[in-house]
Amino acid sequence: MSIDRYQTSARMSKIVVHNQTVYLCGQVAEDRSADITHQTQTMLAKVDELLQSVGSSREKMLSATVYLKSMEDFAAMNAVWDAWVPEGYAPARACVEAAMASPELKVEISVTAAL
Repeated sequence: MSIDRYQTSARMSKIVVHNQTVYLCGQVAEDRSADITHQTQTMLAKVDELLQSVGSSREKMLSATVYLKSMEDFAAMNAVWDAWVPEGYAPARACVEAAMASPELKVEISVTAAL
């Protein structure tokens, strides 16, 4: 059984690959002071970079869980999400309202993808 961990610290790995499946840790925005649109865009750019670093892509996403600080941002986040997900490749997705680790964060995502 092979489990590959990438960008690993004492607390977590940013990427874990097992059985041709890629697991990403939660991704957040680059600029935590930005609005929901910018936070969502930069968060998804990080997802792209991490998936590509192990030979996967957004077309290979299996599932995604989106955490929003407030459901008031649901429509704005979805506008960015809908433009980002390639047509015909939408993963299984859940979106929940959640308390964030940092108060300025508006959105976080966890992704599972195939290699």
